[in-house]
Amino acid sequence: MLIEWLAISPYISETVLLSLALFILSKELKWKARWKAWIPGLRMYCLGESLSQTRDGVIYGILDFVYILTLFIDLPVVNESNLPIILLLALILNIFVLIYKLRMFLELLKFYEARKAWIIPFLIISWLPLMIFGLSKKYEPKHENIKEENWQAGSKPSGEIDELCEAVPLVNEGLSIQIRQRTVRDFGKTRYLLKDIALNIPEKSLVLLLGGSGSGKTTMINAVIGYEKADAKILLNGEDVYTNEEVVKHNIGFVPQQNLVRGKDTVLRTIDDAAKIRLPNSVSRKDKREKISEVLDLLGLSSGKAGLVSKKSGGQLRRICIATELITDPELFVLDEPDSGLDGAISREIFLRLRKIADDGRIVIVITHTPDRVIDLFDKVIILARDSDRVGRLCFYGAPQEAREFFERDTMEQIVRSVNAKDEGGEGRADEMIKKYTEQVISGKGGQTS
Repeated sequence: MLIEWLAISPYISETVLLSLALFILSKELKWKARWKAWIPGLRMYCLGESLSQTRDGVIYGILDFVYILTLFIDLPVVNESNLPIILLLALILNIFVLIYKLRMFLELLKFYEARKAWIIPFLIISWLPLMIFGLSKKYEPKHENIKEENWQAGSKPSGEIDELCEAVPLVNEGLSIQIRQRTVRDFGKTRYLLKDIALNIPEKSLVLLLGGSGSGKTTMINAVIGYEKADAKILLNGEDVYTNEEVVKHNIGFVPQQNLVRGKDTVLRTIDDAAKIRLPNSVSRKDKREKISEVLDLLGLSSGKAGLVSKKSGGQLRRICIATELITDPELFVLDEPDSGLDGAISREIFLRLRKIADDGRIVIVITHTPDRVIDLFDKVIILARDSDRVGRLCFYGAPQEAREFFERDTMEQIVRSVNAKDEGGEGRADEMIKKYTEQVISGKGGQTS
């Protein structure tokens, strides 16, 4: 018995010291329950969570628990027949532990902006570099990337009644949205990303989508276009986006933040390829050419259509990306920061083009972080806010001037600041404004009319 204890004591010492190192780190990594650093398995899950590597944390946690468990359980009687199997299983376990240990440590190095040379001492004495990171003032984690509980979606619904969804009926014209909730499963917990969002957008509308960090702007867009489905009913001119996906998807255009076009192609070739891929085979070649010409003219790209995409300016690149989606003549057009990185004059030019696209009979929804310089071009503004339960909610929908009056603020940026949390530099009025808007809609005084 004494011999067995002496054999495993170095491993026990190592796991105790590793737990101590994680306990020290846990303060900087914002663990709410620091005692978890002392629980094998759970400690690695928590480390993965704080590094935004939840999946790796779960796997490493299981391996960590199994590894510690093997130190304290009696193995089956070892004989010549089962020795190779036992050795093989032990080897596999140790290989996987090493792989996930390295993966987690590399993420930790990124957070502390430390050199990769730390890998060598980590492989020899795992707990030592962790303790140094936790105790030394030289190494400070990048807190903006740490996954804190406050930034996770709420684990309970905000309110029990879908008041807006009940008060705002679906319509068959334009875009009609009823999102009861959008949830995700986070290792046993149901987290609520969005709840109770209902509004109707008429045709020929240029709509601004605003909200602070974590308010659910991208999540809402993904739910509306059917990319990530929610518990929702979305109608585009009477067609259900979810149940008639094959039909409706051709009527929706989406332009992401990134310019996803090949630099070595000409502008004309880029738009022509998009037409070949996205337009139905029933469209004749002549009609395709006419459509390409129409889109190039609308976006001011005709004169430079023979030039390479890589030679175009930032504003021209954004217009090319818009053209590749506009070629299908979508009824709903969604753009995520189409003016990202552009100066004021070029940005306004982009939005003037979008204004014309909307005037041609489409619904255009735009996310932008610089709304005030082009707010005069928008018909409607949607404002999302993250309530005290960390759930994205609708706190206003209506005309820009109505938004100013509702929030008693002069600019869109001031409006967003008013509903942002106080620890983000905001006023923390999200719950107040959500309640105020919901009550106005139910009473028939909200901005839901077209």
